[in-house]
Amino acid sequence: MTTSSPILNTQPLGPLWPTLDPFLFCAHHDDAYPAGDGAFGPAAPLGGRQIGSDFSRQDGWSMYHGETVPGFPAHPHRGFETVTLVRKGLIDHADSLGAAARFGGGDVQWVTAGRGIQHSEMFPLLRTDGPNPLELFQVWLNLPARQKMAAPHFTMLWNERIPRLAHRDEQGRTTTVTVVAGAVPGAADPLAPPPESWAAQPDADVAIWTLHLEPGARWVLPAVRGQGTRRMLYYFVGEGLRVGPQTVAAHAALELVAGQDWMLENTGDTPVECLLLQGRPIGEPVAQYGPFVMNTQQEILQAMQDYRRTQFGGWPWPAGDPVHGGTPRRFARYPGEATESLP
Repeated sequence: MTTSSPILNTQPLGPLWPTLDPFLFCAHHDDAYPAGDGAFGPAAPLGGRQIGSDFSRQDGWSMYHGETVPGFPAHPHRGFETVTLVRKGLIDHADSLGAAARFGGGDVQWVTAGRGIQHSEMFPLLRTDGPNPLELFQVWLNLPARQKMAAPHFTMLWNERIPRLAHRDEQGRTTTVTVVAGAVPGAADPLAPPPESWAAQPDADVAIWTLHLEPGARWVLPAVRGQGTRRMLYYFVGEGLRVGPQTVAAHAALELVAGQDWMLENTGDTPVECLLLQGRPIGEPVAQYGPFVMNTQQEILQAMQDYRRTQFGGWPWPAGDPVHGGTPRRFARYPGEATESLP
């Protein structure tokens, strides 16, 4: 069966972007941080900000839950996964497993919280002689009931190893697809997701892609493989996008008819960028309280009790907002393993 309308639903892009099962949350952080102060915080006055919970975007940036360094100091999660795609800047990760990382510039961090983990995500402002822009997506991917109490797992997908498809259309204009998860015809196989992830299930049909279309570029978004798979396309940069026969008037979250191929065309004079999230719904009840996502309220209460009792393994760092020094080199230290360093 075919349909002439590719778009099932259109929603505006606010601070939090709308999601479809199996995804729970999607946020786009785009912060124009100023020069650093030599201690990894901003060399700018913090007056007028609600320090500890600053989402103001005053002067184009926020401190979030950081007090001296912007970011998200130690906090717990249970029952789902976080996938963090960094487009600009650097993030310092630390967790209750003892893992640590500095990553950015196209890298992706994927953390399975499972039965419980604490982690911090700080945004150190390393440059003192110029601005420190940071742009990232954070996506929460649910876990089915049978995996919610899996062992926590920390994974890095390094920019240099993430597959990309560079498609040149008949006019020589390029569409670049960055493949975080889910195969794209013509691209190398994606890197493996964590072993207990919904994305690791062969019939889950999970895909996380970013798309960059040059002005005038055309590319066919292929139909999904799985029955029941749902697909959301977030159009967030550009002056004009056409999906099949339908012109999109403004930046938006577009739920697409997933079972058909659709031509995407950049109809503007500047690049178009999109994020695509798709997957077969888990289809289970969702009970959420802040950083805990389970199936029932009783399980939420149990998560809170377990965290108070165990701190999900404790916090092995001297501070809740650790920063990994002034050298911009990326690295990851996995629990019980040697440090992996990158340029």
